[in-house]
Amino acid sequence: MVTMKWVTGAAMLACASALVGCQGGADRAPGTAAGTPTPSGTVTGAPTPTAGAPATSSAAAADPLLSGKREVTITRVQGSGKALELGGRLEEGGDTGGRVLFVPTPIGGDRYVIRAFGVKDGHPANDDPSCWQVNGLDIEPELTIESVVCDQDDPIQRFTIIAKGNGTYAIGSETRFLQHLPGNGLVLKELGNAPLNTTFRFTDKGPADREPLN
Repeated sequence: MVTMKWVTGAAMLACASALVGCQGGADRAPGTAAGTPTPSGTVTGAPTPTAGAPATSSAAAADPLLSGKREVTITRVQGSGKALELGGRLEEGGDTGGRVLFVPTPIGGDRYVIRAFGVKDGHPANDDPSCWQVNGLDIEPELTIESVVCDQDDPIQRFTIIAKGNGTYAIGSETRFLQHLPGNGLVLKELGNAPLNTTFRFTDKGPADREPLN
């Protein structure tokens, strides 16, 4: 009888051990590889994207005026019809002898640097570009645009240009849009709940084929 109890106890112990082994295997199936979906739908071990040159925006590919290969004048649709001019500050028809020919140049991700040139009159300085830049000395909520040496790696020289139909465009920087305010001219401003009331028309003025000074 003692022998019978010992055999029964050993059998129960073996069964319990087998049950623990089965439960442990249920936690993670053998051979499960990293990168399979978790119950939440998240893929673990997914490869990270490799860094590369930014792709040219679809808008630039479809619109020759945004290709970086054409010079344009820019005119406010709701304004006097005078072209924008970049001297010390971007303004509308200031006649200050500033630069009035612009080349929106795509740098990827629907961002552009906007190069500015003087008229083609044989003066070599007019062939060296300046670029639009948000004036870092301004105070929110209204920022102006100034003329500086071009550096497309500088975030405050990157602008958005959005086609609005009928050959018109909205120009912005980050979450601000270039707007005309009476008494203050052209400023970059958060719209908030206000409508976009300033758009621009680009007029083709020929190929962007300047030979800048070395």
